[in-house]
Amino acid sequence: MHPPERTTSWTEAQAEQRLRSLELFGMRFGLDRMRRLMIALGSPERCAQTVHVLGTNGKSSTTRMTAAILSSHGLRTGAYTSPHLISYRERVLIDGCELDAGAFAAAVARASWAAERVNRTLDEDDHVTQFELLTAASFWAMAEQDVDVAVVEAGLGGRYDATSVIDSPIAVLTNVGLEHTRWLGPTLSDIAEEKLAVVRPGGTLVLGAWLVAPALAVAERLAGERGAQIVRVHEESPAVTLAAKGAFQRRNFALARAAAQAYLRGAGIELDERAVGAAAAATEVPGRLQVVGERPLIVLDGAHNPDAVAALVQALPEVLDGRRTALVMGVLEDKDAASMLGELLGGACQRAWFTAPPSSRALSPAALQSLARQLGFDTDAVVCEAHPERALAAARRWAAECPDERAVLATGSIYLVGELLRRLDDRTSSSSSSSSTTTTTSSASDALSARRAASRGRIG
Repeated sequence: MHPPERTTSWTEAQAEQRLRSLELFGMRFGLDRMRRLMIALGSPERCAQTVHVLGTNGKSSTTRMTAAILSSHGLRTGAYTSPHLISYRERVLIDGCELDAGAFAAAVARASWAAERVNRTLDEDDHVTQFELLTAASFWAMAEQDVDVAVVEAGLGGRYDATSVIDSPIAVLTNVGLEHTRWLGPTLSDIAEEKLAVVRPGGTLVLGAWLVAPALAVAERLAGERGAQIVRVHEESPAVTLAAKGAFQRRNFALARAAAQAYLRGAGIELDERAVGAAAAATEVPGRLQVVGERPLIVLDGAHNPDAVAALVQALPEVLDGRRTALVMGVLEDKDAASMLGELLGGACQRAWFTAPPSSRALSPAALQSLARQLGFDTDAVVCEAHPERALAAARRWAAECPDERAVLATGSIYLVGELLRRLDDRTSSSSSSSSTTTTTSSASDALSARRAASRGRIG
């Protein structure tokens, strides 16, 4: 599979610009456009077996962990996750490594070429969406990379999600919470129905023992109707050392281990616990309990709904170690901000700087302040600062007054975490540039690589 000659010269920056150009058009349900894309691309979704990861929270972590375990068993493994923190290229991993800039640009170019062909067959007000284009590019890239197995994270729901063009023998359901009720339905049962619609007849469905009762009832009924095997997972895996912090990550890893074992069994490969342990120790999850500063301690976490925030609060003691904590929070307007604040304020966090993620859907800091007041939080301990970097800087100054006793937690939106990591990189890049008169100008793709490297850096 090779892109047409007219698209082979695309750079990573051009590929990212193409993807960003589709943001304004939003999302559209239905698999017709995606199926046409797959035909135009030569059916790359059929080039490898797949594991499909669905759920409300924990999908990206579980996808990364499952892929890492499979890779540690000698399989060439792809992973597709969403969303990203800084660059779209973060979403496609081959044996744990991002695609190189050229391969990523070529994949987006090829998918864009196919999208142009598909768009010509659609009604005037219909078109391939950003997520469909990126998903198609990812499938094509993994086919080009000749992966043995691809672990694919669903986007929204399951039944009509663009990733559902794959036919996976193994589906993983991380959990079910109330989310996107406008599209998925008003109840937990409705949402579970949408997510589990992808379970294949005769397949395997991996579930956690913590799954809420309405979702479990749907899972058991659908599995029975389709002759699918259910694998139930307990809260924690056998003793392994995880690089990823938090009890919720131990649950995610338990699901990943079970999913990998189910796939390996089907491939006639015995699970190697030493390989499992190596994968656990090596797999980090950017943007989840990510430490970017030591004195004072600064932690970023992309929790963006009440269930994710509750899991974050449960995990904080092992990271914060009793420190008084300043909250830097930005939320999108379609999220249950009141419930999220209720989990964070007072107990976990004693002060708050409210800000706005870089999105047209951001909830205003003043609205967060009003919610905090309604919850009875001391408004003297609240500051509104629309600019995320300035909010973090102010919270850091407060914590730096007693760096061994205070900490900063920034959370509420993946967009917020991505913006703060991007700003961290900008500071790092500026410092590096000013320290040397011989530094040459980097290419756009080099800059993107630098930002990804900086996301693993430290503040202060």
